Amino acid sequence: MSQSVLFDAPGPRARLRNNALTLLSVVVLLLIAYLVITTLGEKGQLEAAKWEPFLRGDTWTGFIIPGLIGTLQAALVSAVLALVFGVVFGLGRLSDHRVIRVVSGGIVEFFRAIPLLILIFFVQAGPATLSGYTVSVPAFWAVVIGLTLYNGSVLAEIVRAGILSVPKGQSEAAYSIGLRKSGVMRLVLVPQATTAMMPAIVSQMVVLLKDTALGWIIAYEDLLNAGLKQFAVNYGNLIPSAIVLAMFYVLINLALGYLAHWLERRSRRSRRSAAGPIAPPTAIGTGGGGGPGREAVSTME
Repeated sequence: MSQSVLFDAPGPRARLRNNALTLLSVVVLLLIAYLVITTLGEKGQLEAAKWEPFLRGDTWTGFIIPGLIGTLQAALVSAVLALVFGVVFGLGRLSDHRVIRVVSGGIVEFFRAIPLLILIFFVQAGPATLSGYTVSVPAFWAVVIGLTLYNGSVLAEIVRAGILSVPKGQSEAAYSIGLRKSGVMRLVLVPQATTAMMPAIVSQMVVLLKDTALGWIIAYEDLLNAGLKQFAVNYGNLIPSAIVLAMFYVLINLALGYLAHWLERRSRRSRRSAAGPIAPPTAIGTGGGGGPGREAVSTME
C-alpha cells in the first residue's frame, strides 16, 4: 500500500536501463560543454583581455549597475501595473453584465495577440507620428506600457482561470449566508484562488523581467542595452558580455522564484493556523459535577 497506484516501482532491468540513460545524458552534456568551451577558446573569446573589463570598478558603476537599475525599475513598475490590469480585467471577464464581460474579453484578447515588441515600438512611435512629432513618450514609459498591456492580459486569464478553479460549493455556501457577489469574490474566491495562481503569476513575472530586454529597440538604458551593446562595441567581447549579463538575469529570476515559494508556503501556513479546532456541540452539556459543561448549561438556562 505504500507504493503509489499511479507508478510502478522499476525492477532491476528498468533501474539498470535508467542508470545507463542517465550516464549517457551526462556524457553527452559534458561533450557539448567541451565543444563549446573549445570553440570559444579557438575564437579567442576566453582570453583574459576579453574578461578584464568586468574586473574594473568603472565598468560596474558606469554600465552594469545603471543598466541593472533600469531593468529593475521597468520590471517593478510594469509588474505592479500588470497585476492591477490583470485583476481588473480578469474579474471583468467574470462579470454578470454582458457589456463588461465582452469589453474586458476583447481588450484582453487584443493585447494578448499582439507581439510585445510591436507594442513597445508603437507606444513610442505612434503618438509621435500621429502628432507630427510634437508629442514624445519617454523610453521608460514606452517599455512599461508595453509590458503592462501584454503581461496584464496574460495575468487576466490567469486570474480568471484561478477563480474558476475554486470549487463551486465555496461560492454557493457564501451566497447562502447572504453575501453579495462582490463579497463572495473579495472574501471567498480571490483569497483561495491566490494560492493556486501563485506559481503561474510568478512564471509570468519572470517572463516580464526578461522581456524588459526588448527595450533595446527604442534605446532604453536597461541591463542589455547599457551592458551588452557597450561592451560589444568597445571591447569586441560579445560572448563574454552575454555570459556575464545572462548570469544577472538568472540570479534575479532565482530570487524571484524563491520569494514566490516563500509567499506560497506562508499563505498555506497562515490558513492552517487560522482555522483552529472546533469543539463538538455535545461538549457543551457533557461536563460532570461542577465542570465547565454544567456551568454552560446553567448559564444557558
